[in-house]
Amino acid sequence: MNWITNYVRPRINSIFSRREVPENLWQKCDECGTMLFHRELAENLNVCTQCGHHMNISPRARFTGLFDGGVFVEVDVPEPVADPLHFRDQKKYPDRMKAAQKGSGEKEAMLVATGEIGRTPIVAAAQDFSFMGGSMGMYVGNAIIAAAQEAVKLKRPLILFSAAGGARMQEGILSLMQMPRSTVAVQMLKEAGLPYIVVLTHPTTGGVTASYAMLGDVHIAEPNALICFAGPRVIEQTIRETLPEGFQRAEYLLDHGMLDRVVKRTDLRDELITITRMLMKLPPVVRGELPAPAVKADEPAAEKTAAPKPTESKAAAKS
Repeated sequence: MNWITNYVRPRINSIFSRREVPENLWQKCDECGTMLFHRELAENLNVCTQCGHHMNISPRARFTGLFDGGVFVEVDVPEPVADPLHFRDQKKYPDRMKAAQKGSGEKEAMLVATGEIGRTPIVAAAQDFSFMGGSMGMYVGNAIIAAAQEAVKLKRPLILFSAAGGARMQEGILSLMQMPRSTVAVQMLKEAGLPYIVVLTHPTTGGVTASYAMLGDVHIAEPNALICFAGPRVIEQTIRETLPEGFQRAEYLLDHGMLDRVVKRTDLRDELITITRMLMKLPPVVRGELPAPAVKADEPAAEKTAAPKPTESKAAAKS
C-alpha cells in the first residue's frame, strides 16, 4: 500500500496533471485582439504581426533593436533632488517612484546611450512611457542635457525618442523649468552643427511636445501615434465641435506639414541610418560585405596575386 501511495499515484498525477504555463508567454494586441507569442512579438519590435499596431516598447528593448548588434553604453545622468516639494496626493512621491522603478525596471523615465547604427556613431535618448507615463521631471531634463553634452563632446548626432504624457505634477514648477532647459540643450547641438533627430512615438503630449519634441532638424513619427499638446477630448469639450477623424494622429500631422516622415518601427533603423549619414555628409552605408577570396593551400599567394609579365605573355603568344 505504501508503494502504491508513495510511488504509483504521484507518478500518474505527474503524467496526467496539467502543466503550469507562465502568464507572460502571450500578449493581446490592443487593436485587433490577437494573442501574440512573446518571442514573436519581441522579434517584431512589439509590432502586431496581424494588424501592424505599434505597442509600447521600453527604451532598453528599443536600443537593443536599434544599435549594431544590440550593443550600447549607457550615459550617466546627474541625479536630482529626490522629493523637492515633499508632494503627496494619494501616495507620497517617493512611494510612487519606488513603484514605478519596480514596475519598469528602470530608475527613471529616460535612458541615454551611445553606440553605432550602421557603423555610424550616435547618441540616443528614449523616454519610457511605463515609468509614470514618461512624465518630464528634473531627471528627464538632466538626461537631455547630458545627451546633448555627450553628443557635442563626441561630435555625434543626437536621436531622441519621445513618449510622454507631459510634465510631472509632483515636481510642480521645477518640472516646467525643464522646457527651457531642454531648449538650451538643443541649441547647443545646433551651434555645434550636429543633427538633432526626433522620433515621436505614441503618445507624445503636453509640455514635451511644446519643447524638445518639436525642435528637431528632422521629425519622424511611428504610425498612428498621438502627438499633441492638449488631447482631442479636451479640445472637443472646450470648443464644442466635432474634430476630424484621425485628428492629432501622426498621419494627420504629416498631411498638414508638421512631420517629415511616418515610418514603421520595423523600418525605422534603416531610415535613421540613411538620414543620419546624409546629415553628417558621410558616404552611403555598406549594406553587406563580401568575404575575401579563399587562397588554396597548394598555391603560393604570390603566384595568385602577381600579374604576368609582358615578355611572358608575348612568348606565350608566339608559341
